[in-house]
Amino acid sequence: MGFADSLKGFKVTFEQMFKPRITTQYPKEKKPKPERFHGRHVLNRYEDGMEKCIGCELCAGVCPAKCIHVRGADNDPDNPVSPGERYGFVYEINYLRCIHCDMCVEACPTEAITESKLFEFSFSHRDQAIYTKEELVVADDGKPQNLPWEDWREGEDKDTSGWMRATAPAGSANFEGIPLWSGELGYGVRQAERGQSNAEPSEGAE
Repeated sequence: MGFADSLKGFKVTFEQMFKPRITTQYPKEKKPKPERFHGRHVLNRYEDGMEKCIGCELCAGVCPAKCIHVRGADNDPDNPVSPGERYGFVYEINYLRCIHCDMCVEACPTEAITESKLFEFSFSHRDQAIYTKEELVVADDGKPQNLPWEDWREGEDKDTSGWMRATAPAGSANFEGIPLWSGELGYGVRQAERGQSNAEPSEGAE
């Protein structure tokens, strides 16, 4: 390589120095995530604080990665955990296996399990990757619990039911603008997702 070839290489380098940067300074900066982004799961609660999970184990049965372990138990009539006869006594998700396919969300009959936008984990021990029910159930304000090894940013906890709302029931445009799900602790009845048609919001969608 001659001196002239070296100068050509430096010319390319110097030209790039004055062009606008297109890279994101991650992790200091994060790009916004879509509303239906598949991230870390949460177990939701009704507006009165009761848990939505009824321990039916459908999410575990449909999971292709076999990362969910659920065991149901009968509710105490005097101190029920959920409105039904049973509740999720044990609920674990192994994030070393999870592929975030969201089949568990679609299978859940009570909208108990949904996903947040968080996907950055920094486990220092394998046990931390196995989330227990105590870690998955939302806090008293309805937001996901922020665990020490998670990198939460503003807004990543706002659309934990985005995928469920987009696909219920089966994504039919006939139901656009009509909420067909129950309220959530801290949020009430979330608005239906728009965009499947140009129709005006249906009655009752306020």
